[in-house]
Amino acid sequence: MSENLILIFAALIVGSGIGFIIRKVIAEAKISSAETAAKKILEEANREAVAIKREKQLEAKEEALRLRNELDREGRERRSELQRLERRLIQKEEGLDRKINNIENKEEDLRRKEAENKAFKERLDQLQQQQLVELERVSGMNSEEAKELLLQRVRNEIDHEMQVMVKDIENQAKAEGEKKAREIVTLAIQRCAADHVTESTVSVVSLPNDEMKGRIIGREGRNIRALETLTGIDLIIDDTPEAVIISGFDPIRREIARLSLEKLISDGRIHPARIEEVVEKTRKEVEVRIKEEGERAAFESRVHGLHPELVILLGKLRFRTSYGQNVLQHSIEVAHLAGIMAAELGLDITFAKRAGLLHDIGKAIDHETEGSHVQIGAESAKRHNETPAIVNAIAAHHGDTEFNTLEAVLIQSADAISAVRPGARRESLETYIKRLEKLENIADSFDGVEKAYAIHAGREIRIMVKPDRIDDYSAIQVARDIVKKIESELEYPGQIKVTVIRETRAVDYAK
Repeated sequence: MSENLILIFAALIVGSGIGFIIRKVIAEAKISSAETAAKKILEEANREAVAIKREKQLEAKEEALRLRNELDREGRERRSELQRLERRLIQKEEGLDRKINNIENKEEDLRRKEAENKAFKERLDQLQQQQLVELERVSGMNSEEAKELLLQRVRNEIDHEMQVMVKDIENQAKAEGEKKAREIVTLAIQRCAADHVTESTVSVVSLPNDEMKGRIIGREGRNIRALETLTGIDLIIDDTPEAVIISGFDPIRREIARLSLEKLISDGRIHPARIEEVVEKTRKEVEVRIKEEGERAAFESRVHGLHPELVILLGKLRFRTSYGQNVLQHSIEVAHLAGIMAAELGLDITFAKRAGLLHDIGKAIDHETEGSHVQIGAESAKRHNETPAIVNAIAAHHGDTEFNTLEAVLIQSADAISAVRPGARRESLETYIKRLEKLENIADSFDGVEKAYAIHAGREIRIMVKPDRIDDYSAIQVARDIVKKIESELEYPGQIKVTVIRETRAVDYAK
């Protein structure tokens, strides 16, 4: 019995040892299999990484090739555009040469007519001398009496003929002047297409929905206070659906506030820290835009060598308006007009364009500095090393200072042409009506005037005179007197045409 137990116990010990050995062998086999699988996974991952790297390198090369092709295409387009602009400039130069030849021919005709008038006057003097001698012989009068009688007779005849001649010369000069003015203004408008906006002190920002108003105001108004403090403008949030009104006298601040608010609305994150970040970024963008606008204006006007501060002041004019007319576009237009007129008259084109571009430079800072925009502009130009002639042209373009150069006169004329041409400016209804009423009252104040009507938006006044008190030649004098009184008493843009009409009617009845 005991032997059997020993055998059983020995068998158990041997079985346990064999089982332990078998389990160890199985475990080692599993570990070896796991290591093999891990190596295969690492090898596959390395192969995939290499493939992905190669694919990304190919994509980067394709993108670089595409960008290079786009740059080449843009370069070709720009070269084509430059060639087209060069052809246009050549055509315009040829047109200007033809117009200069026409002007020279007209000047020759005027010199010929002046010579004819001089010969006519000399013939009148000869006839007068002959009549004086004949009268002394026939009448038996003394020299003084004959002279007095002859002078009276000749004076009456000459007055009549001179009035007729003056009328003819005036009509001819007006026709030539109007034709020439149309050519100059038409050419200038063709070369300068100016945009005009309405003068305003408010801007409107559209909202995606009315819920955005609450987000703009913020908790206890902190967002709107932050925006108003940083930009220096007022935000008006009222019952207007899906809109916020930005109010302020400074157009640059309004533009910064408008762009900042639009960015905040688009981004959706509206809180004081974000508002400060967006406003500062927008202010830098507007400063860059101001500089670019000034450089663009100088380039379009062909004005070079301006002081950087003057370029920035020009850019600020992009955000200023006068009677609804954008001041920067008006300055560019004046530069073109002055340059064209200077070319027609044989004056300094470069000087005329430079003075025309800078003539309203004071309007960029007239709300920051004491004085009129004329004084401020002249001082700014002088401070930034512009020549005394340029400074004088700026100071004299509203008649505040005497002209030192002929080009300065052209600046004043170009400024008036740009301001008065149709569509350039707007005028308040009240001011417009008062100006027309005063114009009619000036005409009615003259003796012999029956009726006066202001027409064509105040650019012409037609006057009916009493035929029994004003004859045909007195009507010419009345027109001149009315013109002088209008020039001395009335402020108006451009010019006013005065037309005096004398009408005689004969009425009878058949019975």
